[in-house]
Amino acid sequence: MTLPKADRPTRPLPAKPAGYVELARYSSLGRLWALLGGALREGRTVSVVRGDAADLCRRRIAGYTLPGAALFLDTARLLSQLEDGFETHPTLLALLSGNADPLRAELNAHYELQLNFVVALTAARDLIARPEFRYLPTVPGFSTLPAQLTLVPRRLGRDELHLLLQRACGLA
Repeated sequence: MTLPKADRPTRPLPAKPAGYVELARYSSLGRLWALLGGALREGRTVSVVRGDAADLCRRRIAGYTLPGAALFLDTARLLSQLEDGFETHPTLLALLSGNADPLRAELNAHYELQLNFVVALTAARDLIARPEFRYLPTVPGFSTLPAQLTLVPRRLGRDELHLLLQRACGLA
């Protein structure tokens, strides 16, 4: 399945918005279309970002999940949450004592990382993306981690982000 001609965006963004990561310079509409077409072939949802015109070169790619992604957890942000008070849990107590392995094992067993991307092409021909990642339980209620605990993935580098986007689109 390729991207239908009617659904191909053709008008680049005037500038790079805040929160986006530059993936490639001197890119092209063809590269953006290849990503969007690959995402459709892989069964991902490709949609226009709310408020954008259909011809604007910005799309959301959703539906890619990565199991066993505990290594992407931002433990520093999690530790700052735990300083304000928390429900006791053996994995959290181990994390506070400096051992993140039990928490990572719990995450790998009961959570997956949902990876959504907003991909765009700018007028300067930069291919950019904004990651929208979050941890979701594979089976709700099966994990014993406290429900109010916010699990945040760490910030990824440009190359890591680009590889994950290519994998989501079936191009890597």
